[in-house]
Amino acid sequence: MAFRLFVPILAGATLRDRFIACLGALAGIAITGVVCGLALGGGYDVPLIVAPMGATAVLLFAVPASPLAQPWPIVGGNTISAGVGVLVAHLVDDPILASGLAVACAIAAMSLARCLHPPGGAAALTAALGGPAVIGAGWLFPFAPVAINSLLMVALGLCFHKMIGRNYPHKIAAPVNLHGTSDPSPQARVGFEPGDIDAALATLDETFDIDLGDLERLLRQVEFQALLRSNSSMLCEDIMSRDIIMIGPETSADDALKLLLDHNLRTLPVVDDEKRLLGTVGLRELAVSRGSAGSFLSAPATAHPQSQAMPLLPVLTDGRTHAVVIVVGEVVVGIITQTDLLAATAGLNVRKRHGEKNVPSYDI
Repeated sequence: MAFRLFVPILAGATLRDRFIACLGALAGIAITGVVCGLALGGGYDVPLIVAPMGATAVLLFAVPASPLAQPWPIVGGNTISAGVGVLVAHLVDDPILASGLAVACAIAAMSLARCLHPPGGAAALTAALGGPAVIGAGWLFPFAPVAINSLLMVALGLCFHKMIGRNYPHKIAAPVNLHGTSDPSPQARVGFEPGDIDAALATLDETFDIDLGDLERLLRQVEFQALLRSNSSMLCEDIMSRDIIMIGPETSADDALKLLLDHNLRTLPVVDDEKRLLGTVGLRELAVSRGSAGSFLSAPATAHPQSQAMPLLPVLTDGRTHAVVIVVGEVVVGIITQTDLLAATAGLNVRKRHGEKNVPSYDI
């Protein structure tokens, strides 16, 4: 087996991600230590940053999407666990027993407070075993330095991830129904449901370090990628309409609306004299606009004739886009509507179910 420097043990991990994590950890730990040294006093020989912050940095900068790496788990998990460790150390004299009790009770406390954070176990162990820094801080140890360290790490993580364009704290954008009704988005009405994920997790009897929302997004993307793979032979040029109703930028709104109604269309490409695409207009624009088409253009969705057709599915089901304009360079050569893609997909799948091997591109 060929030697590989960074074997990705985490799904989706890349060498670039690991390099960014290293930079983040370097900045986070160094700045936290310097700031705590200046704020709390003392020289650099005083341990003003606790060891569990190293594990916190791994989660915060290497796997920022993890539920265990979010702000409340970092601050709450470390602080509560350190408090549990100090309490156990005062109640139990035997260091071995105190160590076990501190970590066990910290897990229970973090679970109840919904802030499970693995480095919290190390914070509890550090507090229970004591040492000069812990003994000197006494009951303040969970707050100074643990809570201060944790707050600084979170603040630095927020700034760092914002600078590199990452989503932190990790938020999952819910699918939006653009029609303003209570129905789920079109993508969420087919396939599995969130309850199916819960049932599957109960069957597997495992705990996974991934948010349920992220898991649902991943599974839906897996479904879509499988659809792309199984329909990779269908190209845009196979299903696009070539006799296209187009207008110029000087066409009036009334004339454009008449063309849409006469031809039962939803979208019209707007082109110049050389058929170069300028934009599109549809019923949405015509309903609120007056004047010429060139004054209220919408940005078009476009594709190349040799592109695969199935990747247009998310575009044509976003609740807003009704057609994709097919261009070579900027020149319009075709258009694919929702109906075109639906009919082509249905025909291709029917032929596959009838047992045809190596089904060629479906012409419509």
